[in-house]
Amino acid sequence: MLDGRPLVDAHVHTARLPTLPPAWRQWAEEFGSAHPWQELYDDSGALVPDRVDAYFEAEGVDVALLLCEYSPRTTGYQPIEDLVPLVKHNPRRFKPVANVNPHLHYPIDAELERQLGFGAVALKLHPVHGGFSVADPELYPAYALCRDAGVPVVVHCGTSSFPGSANRYADPTPIDDVLRLFPGLPFVLAHGGRGWWYDAAAFLALSREEVWIELSGLPPRRLPEYYARHDLKRLARKFVFGTDWPGVPGIAPNARAIAGLGLDEETVSLVLGGNAMRVYRGIADDAGSGQVTGG
Repeated sequence: MLDGRPLVDAHVHTARLPTLPPAWRQWAEEFGSAHPWQELYDDSGALVPDRVDAYFEAEGVDVALLLCEYSPRTTGYQPIEDLVPLVKHNPRRFKPVANVNPHLHYPIDAELERQLGFGAVALKLHPVHGGFSVADPELYPAYALCRDAGVPVVVHCGTSSFPGSANRYADPTPIDDVLRLFPGLPFVLAHGGRGWWYDAAAFLALSREEVWIELSGLPPRRLPEYYARHDLKRLARKFVFGTDWPGVPGIAPNARAIAGLGLDEETVSLVLGGNAMRVYRGIADDAGSGQVTGG
């Protein structure tokens, strides 16, 4: 709990350092310089579960969604297996998110099913780092599996500065085509259209009940600027809080900045935790209790 509200961070990178390119380390050190994220690692570059759990507890985070990634041309391989120590240490606080890449995984639904076996609460797609369109038919079996299993799809919708990124694939517009084929499948737009697509992301979220905007990488104080052409109070009811940790000044400061935007209390509570509890399967009990104890 943070200031009496359940808090879900829906976008957390907890990779082992040896799996990452130098550009990732530079990104984390630049945007995460306000907090000592390096101290959570051991000498081998692996996160120490006790330290990580204590850090997220101190930040008021009830549930953190941990991302893996299979993007060899940009950020490398961060396999879902590397998330297991954190999830085992505190399965109530830490939840894994699956990731597939149609250039690597075939049959793609078999790989997704394997990762769901680790307890993944969502599927994350990274078209920008993976170099594919979210509307690629190769992804259809994964979408069908997510639809049938009640698993939401998180899509990176925003520019990336990592070498090898294909930013043309950050446009969320093709998701509209996917939803015609898979109506009702929840989509979460990570980074909210960062760069050139804020209006497209906002339109999708406001016009489609199953589309949500996730705020990772977006400074809260600039949200009124980014979405200036839209009713922020209405749009905010489709926001899901996320930070892009460790590339963030701090989790609690970002959450408190959301609370400082002048939104009503009900909307703030939805953004910081309520919407995530609605979208991601199986986290409502853990996030809503406000009592997450490490094992």
